[in-house]
Amino acid sequence: MRSITKIAMVAVLLSLTRNTAAAQVPQQSDVNMSAMTTAQLESAGDQARAEKDFPMAIRYFQAAVRKAPKIATLYNKLGLAELKNNELIAARRDFEKAAKRDPKNAEAINNIGAVDYMRKNYNSAAKYFKKAVALEETRATFHINLGAAWFSQKKMERAVLEYARALEIDPDSLRQNSKVGVAAQIQSPEERAQYAYLLAKIYARRGDVEDCLQCLRKAKEDGYRNLANVYKDEEFSRMRDNPKLQEVVPPPVAK
Repeated sequence: MRSITKIAMVAVLLSLTRNTAAAQVPQQSDVNMSAMTTAQLESAGDQARAEKDFPMAIRYFQAAVRKAPKIATLYNKLGLAELKNNELIAARRDFEKAAKRDPKNAEAINNIGAVDYMRKNYNSAAKYFKKAVALEETRATFHINLGAAWFSQKKMERAVLEYARALEIDPDSLRQNSKVGVAAQIQSPEERAQYAYLLAKIYARRGDVEDCLQCLRKAKEDGYRNLANVYKDEEFSRMRDNPKLQEVVPPPVAK
């Protein structure tokens, strides 16, 4: 059975560039960055980041932006390396520089929102995620991020709309092994249960029975108090005669 999104953790997975160098990153003592071209510095930074050597990646990208201070993608990559190195203030600053140099750079704008989300500034995060969606509406990542920001503000109907749109774009986008988007920040078992039930409604609306049932089981395990609403909520109307649903949530006893 396919897994649903892991909801007990915060997993900020930002847009990563895949162009990496084939050669290993030189040792820091061996690097003469002043002799490298901007392209070479960028490639070496990509490789260092792929190898999770984020301090070295930061040095390469910093050298690259000194040589080419007008290239937005370099600031975005620098911000990503800083974010992975837990330098949130620096990361946000460089994402802003990327967005200033290229106001249509949806990834940089999304990444500003992701930093705000990590700092639990959900209102600001939603603002930037909305801008990213407006620039690239067909990116499932951006819809998931906006949905997570809405969920963290307890704006459930808005969250449902964004998660549903993400699934329309990419049916695998909410699964545990999907490397897109942020997971909603869950504060309590009650919220975990509520989140699982919300996902169940989305999958039910799509006719995805197995994922819907798995979410309902998760909601039940976490003590969701209103499971009986599957026999009231319109999203589950096509499933109510399914014996598997009745196993998870027994139908109400006729009076």
